[in-house]
Amino acid sequence: MEAIKKQAIKLEQVAQQHSKSVLKHLLHLGIENVAVDVAEIECHQQLTKSIQFHRGSEEQHFQRNIVRGVEGFVAVSLKQKEIARKLAEDYCKYGAENQSDNSCVARAALQFGTSHDLMENERETLLGILRDQVDAEKTYHQHVIAILEKLYAEVWDYAS
Repeated sequence: MEAIKKQAIKLEQVAQQHSKSVLKHLLHLGIENVAVDVAEIECHQQLTKSIQFHRGSEEQHFQRNIVRGVEGFVAVSLKQKEIARKLAEDYCKYGAENQSDNSCVARAALQFGTSHDLMENERETLLGILRDQVDAEKTYHQHVIAILEKLYAEVWDYAS
C-alpha cells in the first residue's frame, strides 16, 4: 500500500512538472492569459490536496476513532456515575440515620458515601471537559472541511 502511495505521489509530481513546462512554453509564445492560469492551477491543486488530506488521511481516521472512543467512554461513564451517585447517597443516608447508635459501621458508611460523592463530582467535571473537547474537535473539522469545499467550489467556478 505504501509503495502505491509513493508511486502515485511520484506520478502526480511528474504530471505537475509537465503541465508547468507546457504553460511556460506557452508563455514564451506570447500568450499572456496563461500566466493567470498557472497561478489558478497551482491554487486549485493545493486546494485539492488540502481537501483530500482532511477527508481521507489516516490521521483523520485515527482521530475519528479516538473521538468515537471518547464519546463511548463518556456515555458509559455517565451511566456509571448515576449508579455510583445513588450508591453514595444510600451510604450517606444509612450513616446519617444510624449515627445515634454510635456505630463504627454507620460512621464508615457516612464517610464512604461522602468520599464517593466527592469522587463523582470530580468524574462529572472530567466528563464535562472530555465532552467539550470532543465537541470542539468535531466542530473544528467540520469548519475546516466546509471552508475547503467553499474555496474549492469558488476556484472551480472561476476556472470554468
